[in-house]
Amino acid sequence: MKDKKKAVVAGHICLDITPVFGESTDRLHEILMPGKLVHMKGVDVHTGGAVANTGIGIKILGTDVRLMGKIGCDHFGKIVLAILKEYGVSDGMILSSKVDTSYSIVLSLPNVDRIFLHSSGANDTFCYDDLNFEFIKEADLFHFGYPPVMRNMYINSGYELKRIFQRVKELGVVTSLDMCSIDSSSEVSFIDWKKILKDVLPFVDFFVPSFEEICFMLSREKYEDLKKRANNEEIINILSIEEDVKPLGDELLRLGAKVVLIKCGALGIYYKTSGANLLKEICEKFDLKIEEWKDKEGFELSFIPERVLSGTGAGDTSIAAFLAACLYGYSLEVCLKLATATGACCVSQYDALSGLKSFDELFKKMEKGWEKQYRKV
Repeated sequence: MKDKKKAVVAGHICLDITPVFGESTDRLHEILMPGKLVHMKGVDVHTGGAVANTGIGIKILGTDVRLMGKIGCDHFGKIVLAILKEYGVSDGMILSSKVDTSYSIVLSLPNVDRIFLHSSGANDTFCYDDLNFEFIKEADLFHFGYPPVMRNMYINSGYELKRIFQRVKELGVVTSLDMCSIDSSSEVSFIDWKKILKDVLPFVDFFVPSFEEICFMLSREKYEDLKKRANNEEIINILSIEEDVKPLGDELLRLGAKVVLIKCGALGIYYKTSGANLLKEICEKFDLKIEEWKDKEGFELSFIPERVLSGTGAGDTSIAAFLAACLYGYSLEVCLKLATATGACCVSQYDALSGLKSFDELFKKMEKGWEKQYRKV
């Protein structure tokens, strides 16, 4: 890297509490039964959300980063701050005595998609005025995560979210936006997300949602159909990249995003990029070779993990690796390989961060013949 780039990661942060199940069964209904006593093997308590997972991930991978998230002055908030201090990234946090710290109870069993019991807490009050734009203007990259679980970001047709990204782009900073899953029975599921994206994406350089998230937002009917066809299994098991994923990538570029990554879980990452004119600013800012980035489309298969304990934070940390690799000036091809490799490392632990490896370690693992997923896409 020619010079050390700086990043700001803002948005959602919470405390993740992951009970470790001792039962050998992977049938959730056999464990969570009324009146049943379930013996546990312990609990993992870590920070969660995009600010912690992606932000600290970028820090671990060697980039200067400042985190901007909101927590309460309560017991959970003290735990979050203590963890952030261990990584030296607590300075930018907003503390409020008027709100509770957000938390998630993460139920994670083998071969079962995670279940989250989530309280948004302080994240619902996060707004434009909470951001330190004096610091942001000195950064090379601004990444924001999880507006669907931050009420101020989606009410009023996403006015605050658009206001934030418009301001950051005016400062000449490269922008990145990630999403999260939506509770189909909650207020946020009735929001016109296509309108929000139409207003916000012209100010977004990297848009990096998962397939489930963006399909729900842009094509609810298709999402429900896929969910039904999957028959309680993960949607990615029945995905067609050509028929299901590619049309979403095309639409997101039309809505204004410059580089689109659609995370497809354990399968890998679909990618599509704009032409040279729209990528020029990003490439100049990050010292990227435009020929390695313009007009690209494809699917990067995931690497096969050594073991799978939990998918918690895998999407966030894969994006952390992708963005850090961009800041290092790597080609799109290398950035994608590092992203999928990091996701595969992440799932080997219960938390998002302890399984992460340096880029040098990942390159060595690849050179030794690290196998990829083999499913035809």
